Amino acid sequence: MARPSNVSGFYKLPPEERLKIIKEAVGLSNEEADLLRSTGGLKLDAANRMIENVIGGITYPFAVATNFLINSRDYFVPMALEEPSVVAAASNAAGWTRGKGGFFTSNTGPVMIGQIQVVGVRDPFGAKMDILAAKDRVLDRANGVDPVLVKFGGGAKDVEVKVIDTVRGPMIVCELIVDCRDAMGANAVNSMAEIVAPMIEELSGGKVLLRIISNLATRRLVRAKAVFAKDAVGGEDVVDGVLDAFAFADADPYRCATHNKGIMNGVVAVALATGQDHRALEAGAHAYAARSGRYRSLSTWEKSGDGDLVGTLEMPMAVGLIGGATAVHPIAKIAVKILGVKTAVELAEVIGAVGLAQNVAALRALASEGIQKGHMKLHARNVATMAGATGDLVDKIAAKMVEEHMVRFDRAKQLVEELSRKP
Repeated sequence: MARPSNVSGFYKLPPEERLKIIKEAVGLSNEEADLLRSTGGLKLDAANRMIENVIGGITYPFAVATNFLINSRDYFVPMALEEPSVVAAASNAAGWTRGKGGFFTSNTGPVMIGQIQVVGVRDPFGAKMDILAAKDRVLDRANGVDPVLVKFGGGAKDVEVKVIDTVRGPMIVCELIVDCRDAMGANAVNSMAEIVAPMIEELSGGKVLLRIISNLATRRLVRAKAVFAKDAVGGEDVVDGVLDAFAFADADPYRCATHNKGIMNGVVAVALATGQDHRALEAGAHAYAARSGRYRSLSTWEKSGDGDLVGTLEMPMAVGLIGGATAVHPIAKIAVKILGVKTAVELAEVIGAVGLAQNVAALRALASEGIQKGHMKLHARNVATMAGATGDLVDKIAAKMVEEHMVRFDRAKQLVEELSRKP
């Protein structure tokens, strides 16, 4: 690197000045700098107000999954991600459910938990009782933060207190139970925790440290169910194969990590398209999968009396339609319009259905022809493009590599050179 990275006042500069510094420091070409400037549907000024030290933007492919019938309503589902086969798999799996009524979903409401950590309490269990006795005062103080949320039926609804043992000794954790309505809720919950912290200190006699939302949203669960006719998925042998694949995942954490990642392929793709905090969704999902003390599948698969495949999914789903990137990113706004959801709860249920669809598609592929057959066809196109193929040549080279079972960059380069020379 031509210059050190400790640039004084970098954060104060406009994006163009920052880009100029980085361009000179690392030797970006004019073409590379122009690519960074091309931020797609998000204007550079808007991006600069969303996060710090912005110099450009990055665009993910934006796709629409089809065939989704959820609670008797049809949806076009926007998905943004870089991995091939995911959108096709979700669309196919959604089609398999339509003969059985599609997906059926429910939820536990848009409720989040805010945690207030208290240390240095001599009598933690006695202090717990004192905090609970003052619950109404605590709730009143918390709800003063966001009267608009309260007006629409949300706000802090309850206070819970627990004493936990840690390597630093016992601590009190005071938890605010907050109905966030159509917001994801991080800002509201964190503000409420901040405002009640002095009261909690006074009641407990201890010192408040952390005041933060929990991303293990066990009060904000989404549930999805679907029946897949055995003939739609390839017969009873495939159904049994899916059940065996599920049993493997539920029993072995090494397999289960990839199994649940398949669910998150769908969840995160919709979350990213609609401007959600997909990192919070990932953290909450995997923590929820391990809530029993052993990392297990987020989904469950069974066989009905008719031999059909029955899938269910339960997981935290903290998403919102108010605030955050959803409110400011123009593409996220378009994604919500395509989806046609009116509430955060409806969005959560759609995402849960997509996660279940993604899961069954992966399990069926694993249990029948193998995951690579369909995946590599799509991956081959990416490899061909990386090797310099353009236009119709991309599909020709991809098909050739799949036929040869040689989906590799070096083979793609050879084919580009060979086919480009042909008249």
